[in-house]
Amino acid sequence: MSSETSNKKLTSFSAHLDDQYGKRGTADREQYEEEFEAFKLGAMIQELRKKQGLTQEQLADKCGTTKTYISRIENNASDIRLSTLMRIIREGLGGNLKLSVTY
Repeated sequence: MSSETSNKKLTSFSAHLDDQYGKRGTADREQYEEEFEAFKLGAMIQELRKKQGLTQEQLADKCGTTKTYISRIENNASDIRLSTLMRIIREGLGGNLKLSVTY
């Protein structure tokens, strides 16, 4: 198979998402995007916690929540309150939360 032929089978990640979940703005794609953002947030909190050598219970104690709640955030961060997220970042991890909006 020539490289020209094999290149025709490659698709961009964006095109793959369009094929799997529909174009941006469709219900399925928006659900995917929301769930992916929640996953990234949970993974980020877990990574920061581990870098500081904290257990979920230690992080929970530092920011006034429970180990179960920290675990839930790390595994599926949907439905987290902004005030709670800010407290986890600020009091639990010693950081600052910055938000941005993109279109």
